[in-house]
Amino acid sequence: MKRVRISRRTVDALNPRDTKFYAWDTIIAGFGVKVLASGRKIFVFKYRTGGGRSGKSREPVIGHDGTITPDQARKVAQKWAAQVALGQDPSADRRAQNTAPKMVELFTRYLTDHADKHKKPRSAQEDRAMIDKVLTPAFGKIRVKDISRADIARWHTKLSKTPYRANRALACLSKALNLAEIWGMRPINSNPCKGVTKFKEEKRKRYLSSTEYAKLFGTLEKAEAGEVKTESGSPLSPFACAAIRVLILTGARRSEILSLEWSWVKLNDGVADLPDSKGGARRLYLEPGVVAVLASLPRLHDAPFVFPGAKSEAPLKDLKRPWDTIRKAAGLHDLRLHDLRHSYASVGAASGMSLPQIGALLGHKSSQTTARYAHLADEVQHRSAALIGAHLAEQLKPSA
Repeated sequence: MKRVRISRRTVDALNPRDTKFYAWDTIIAGFGVKVLASGRKIFVFKYRTGGGRSGKSREPVIGHDGTITPDQARKVAQKWAAQVALGQDPSADRRAQNTAPKMVELFTRYLTDHADKHKKPRSAQEDRAMIDKVLTPAFGKIRVKDISRADIARWHTKLSKTPYRANRALACLSKALNLAEIWGMRPINSNPCKGVTKFKEEKRKRYLSSTEYAKLFGTLEKAEAGEVKTESGSPLSPFACAAIRVLILTGARRSEILSLEWSWVKLNDGVADLPDSKGGARRLYLEPGVVAVLASLPRLHDAPFVFPGAKSEAPLKDLKRPWDTIRKAAGLHDLRLHDLRHSYASVGAASGMSLPQIGALLGHKSSQTTARYAHLADEVQHRSAALIGAHLAEQLKPSA
C-alpha cells in the first residue's frame, strides 16, 4: 500500500496493475485512492466505527476521479474524519440520506392514507390532480427532510398569475408536510410552509340581473325545445337542460344535482334528502317549478340517477359543454355555472331573507361562507329603513 500526498499530479501518476491497489494520503489518515485494473480511480475514506480495532471497518466511496477532483475529495475526507473523531458514522449518515423518502413518496402516502380515507371522493380527486400536475413536478425529487421554506416561497411566487390555484396547492402541500411530521419523515413543528404568505384572492361576485334571468330562461326554453344546437349541430340533451334548470331554481351545487338519485326524492313533499353533500347530509327543498321539472323527466329502466348519462347506470358527468352552448346563445359569455348558486343566494338576500336562512337553503356548513351575501342583505335593510324614515317624516309634518 503506497503512501503519497494525494493531489492532481500524484493521482494522474498512478498506473493500473493486474489487480486493484490503494494509495493512501500522507496527511489525512484513511483518505485514499483505489485504483482498479481497468484504470478507474476512486476516492475512498477508510475508518472504524466507535474507534479502536474493535470497531467495524467502513470504506465509503467519496467519488470517482473525473466526477470529483482530488481537492474536492480531500475536503470531504476532512469532514468525515472530523465526524469520526466525534463518534459519528458518516457512512451510516450517507446511507440514511440516500434512503430518506422523497416528496413523491410522501404525496403517494398522503393520497392513499389520508385523502382517499378521510376526504370526500371529489375532494380526493382534486387533491390527486393538484399533486400530479403542480406539486410532484415542483418537489417530487426532493427529500422530505430537505425541503425548505425558501424552496416553497420561490415556487409559490412563480404561481402569482394564478393566485387561487397557488393558494390551494400551498394548502395541500402544507397538509402533506404536517402528516410527514406525524409519520416520522420530518421533525415535529418543522413544516416549511409556515410563514409563506398566501396571495390575496379577489372573490368573484357575479349575480344575474332580472334582465339576464329573462335571457337565460328564454334561451333555456329554446334549448328544451331543441332549437339551440351544439357546435356539431345536434340538440342538447334533455337531461342536461333539466339539470341546468334545477340548478337555477335551487341554488344547489353541481355535484349535488348530478349525483341526485330518485330514491332520495320525495316529490309529494317537495324535498330531496341528500345523504352525503359537501357539508354532510342535508335536505334540498324543491319549489313547485323544480317538482314540475323532475316529474316530467322520463325514468330509464333501472337507472337510479335522476339525470343519467349515456350509460343509464352512471350519472350525467358533463354539464360544461351544454352550459357553454346555453350561455353563449343567451349572450352571457362571462357567466359561470357556479354563478347560478351565487345568484340564487342574492335573490334570497334581496327578498329580505336572513343570512342564516340563506345558508340553510344553500347547505353552508359555516356561517362565514354565507357572509359574502351580507352586503346584499344590507341593501334591503337600507331600503326598508329609508321607507320607514320617509313614512315617519310624513307623519312629522305639521298639520295644515
